[in-house]
Amino acid sequence: MARDPDTIQREIEQARDALALTLDELGTRADPKRFVEAGKESVRSKLDDPRVRYALIAVGVVVGIAVVRRLFR
Repeated sequence: MARDPDTIQREIEQARDALALTLDELGTRADPKRFVEAGKESVRSKLDDPRVRYALIAVGVVVGIAVVRRLFR
């Protein structure tokens, strides 16, 4: 069954538009700046948790004490 050339052309244009939208979406999703910002937000939210913050402070104090003891031995 032969198809009308205008119909074929319309289908090609629709497929091209759909492909362009898909490529734009992929470009947005794969943007490295977006990954960096998401990583920053994740770290900030973890550090805002008091349990994590105080645990890091405690580790810092222990390391600081160990360094000072080494220096004065």
